[in-house]
Amino acid sequence: MRRMSWHVRAMFGAAIVACAAVTGTAVVEAQGRTVWNGVYTDAQAERARATFDSICTQCHTLAPGGSTRGGAVSGDKFMAAFTQKSVGDLLAYVSKNMPNGNGGSLAASTYNDLVALILRANGFPTGTTEVTPAAVADVQIIPRDGPGELPANVLARVVGCLEKDGSDWVLTKATSPERIDKVGAGPNDATKPLGSRSIALKFLMTRLDQYTGQRMSVSGMLIGAGGSEGINVTTVNRVAENCP
Repeated sequence: MRRMSWHVRAMFGAAIVACAAVTGTAVVEAQGRTVWNGVYTDAQAERARATFDSICTQCHTLAPGGSTRGGAVSGDKFMAAFTQKSVGDLLAYVSKNMPNGNGGSLAASTYNDLVALILRANGFPTGTTEVTPAAVADVQIIPRDGPGELPANVLARVVGCLEKDGSDWVLTKATSPERIDKVGAGPNDATKPLGSRSIALKFLMTRLDQYTGQRMSVSGMLIGAGGSEGINVTTVNRVAENCP
């Protein structure tokens, strides 16, 4: 199988603060564990209160509204930043970046407790186990009704068949957008089952005519929820000559 990759356009959004509005206590039925299964204890969240009040409130608030100096750790932007990521990703982010300008300066157990407090602030239910790197590595952060669509301005990957629609290039039979941290083709893009979507490729900077009808993996920033208005292309990779 031949494979060709080229850089089309780099576009990365500004850093996203950890904040989101999630209410209710229903547990969704989803593959694997989610935040709705209860992955922290109330006692653990409460242990973080003093640290949050003395250090974190210089930039953040537990209330959804945020402040002029920083942002909330609950509210819509939290889900925009972390939906379909794991609690392990959240813990790694908080440990590396907080306090602002002095990331990694707190004890590992303190970061575990702070993540528990963030989960409680977002209305996720308590459980019987505490947050630790091993315990939450694969726990998915999703809305209570299921994964849903990724929000706009999220870096994502889609795979589909390259076609021309008037003057625009589109991926037909496209997969649902997959949230990613690094652009480029995924290891299973050549064989993964395709979907039924059609996603427009925006801001292309190269000619694709010779790849019409072939299976392509496209990375970029979603335009509209779930890429409803297209994807702002960063990279395009041919992963198979035939599609599907």
